[in-house]
Amino acid sequence: MVKVKRLLIALGGNAIKKANEKGTTEEQFRNVAITCKQIARLLKKLNGDDKIAITHGNGPQVGNLLIQQEECSKLVPPQNLDVICAMTQGQIGYMIQQTLQGYLKGIGGGWAKRHVISIVNQVLVSLDDPDFLNPSKPIGNFLTREEVEKLVREKGYVINPPPDKAYFDKKIAGLVIKQVMPMELTPKPFRRVVPSPEPIKNIEADAIKMLFDQGVIVIASGGGGIPVVMNEDGSLRGVFAVIDKDKASEKMAEAINATEFIILTDVEYVMLNFGKPNERPIHEMSIEEAERYLAEGHFAEGSMGPKVLACVRFLKWGGERAIISSLDKIVEAYEGKTGTHIYK
Repeated sequence: MVKVKRLLIALGGNAIKKANEKGTTEEQFRNVAITCKQIARLLKKLNGDDKIAITHGNGPQVGNLLIQQEECSKLVPPQNLDVICAMTQGQIGYMIQQTLQGYLKGIGGGWAKRHVISIVNQVLVSLDDPDFLNPSKPIGNFLTREEVEKLVREKGYVINPPPDKAYFDKKIAGLVIKQVMPMELTPKPFRRVVPSPEPIKNIEADAIKMLFDQGVIVIASGGGGIPVVMNEDGSLRGVFAVIDKDKASEKMAEAINATEFIILTDVEYVMLNFGKPNERPIHEMSIEEAERYLAEGHFAEGSMGPKVLACVRFLKWGGERAIISSLDKIVEAYEGKTGTHIYK
């Protein structure tokens, strides 16, 4: 008897918007079509009974939508960041589900009968998370010194606050700007940063797993999910934060009892000594090697670091297989011909 695979595919931001694009509807649908074509290539290789779930980033979209909300505040009330996260889940989920449904019909067989559905879902975080004291997630445009000083004067932003309880009210309101690039390298070295707390659990885990178990291709936890905290009475409320999508993807993999976890990005391999003369691709590494490389600082925070960490967590939890590779190599990576494979 063939064992049914339970696969979570985590898409990077390049699957929806390229760095050099404006992010128009047409551009994003074009990119999603390329993405879904690659996913369809993989589905053709799988058994018709295998279970598939998809999650995705929302970095460019959530930053752009936040700017739209705040710049139009004189015309309509701006929405909070948790609501904006929900908006991007609906936007990107819609694009993927509509486009992938068309490709499933092209595959035929059992895949043509599969339903695809996107879920707007919440992910629990804690206000005790240290990232609320030292926000780390860049969001929105790069800024000049003059633009930053104007935001400080007119909207009450704070620049490079200390990583403690000082300015906590501004930190949880998203009013923090940090210098993220050396001044000598660019005239726009500043960016707004918001908290990026650790995901604790997927609130709608049971519903997502129920659909997944029935063979529905579920798109969920997009952009890391909607960040919420639990009140003393057990109710939930959203917070001004963006959860790392790779870490949240791993929590979703646990929620659906995934056996395989593949993170797709814009590079074919994880690199050791990235950017140095002795840079080299990593074809495979054990959990122990991955943890050592993380500790040695080989993988940047906000880039490859969370991806490797998510794979390590998945395997330690009980997952069987974790892969990091590029979207256009999805089939080759799944077949073990390329990509970085992390094993127990």
